[in-house]
Amino acid sequence: MTQKAAWWQRYGTFAQMAHATVALLGFCAVLLQINEIRSSSRASAARTAFLGYTDLAFKNPKFAQPDYEAIKAGSREERSQYESFVSYFLYACEETFAAFADKREWQASCDYDLKPHLPFLCEKNQAQPAYLATYGTDTQQWVKTSLKTASVAPPGCKLGKT
Repeated sequence: MTQKAAWWQRYGTFAQMAHATVALLGFCAVLLQINEIRSSSRASAARTAFLGYTDLAFKNPKFAQPDYEAIKAGSREERSQYESFVSYFLYACEETFAAFADKREWQASCDYDLKPHLPFLCEKNQAQPAYLATYGTDTQQWVKTSLKTASVAPPGCKLGKT
């Protein structure tokens, strides 16, 4: 003969299931919170990198809006500084693209600032293709597309009419 379960036994199983459900929901909430923290951290780092680039451009207007022919004719130190300036710029844009993929204004800002550096990037890519390979594939593609759009191509690597 089977014995009828007491009320606490029947509801005890229900309570255990409810407890497990609440624990699972809590775990999901923690995962969502971690994802949000990661996203916020990435956005903050991207803003900091871009702000650093903006400060660098403010302090070095000759590199922000370069006369590339004059820079090429200048000292080795000036050419090295300019290359570092462009590298920092590309890094800042790469970070903002990754953090703000859905915000077109960041892309537009980088597009605008990239144009005067295209002759340098064209020559650098022609002489040392490994230079662009130090950036992510999205950044490499962005630079190559910008070179094509602006009609900047070897051997002259001059900024064309756009």
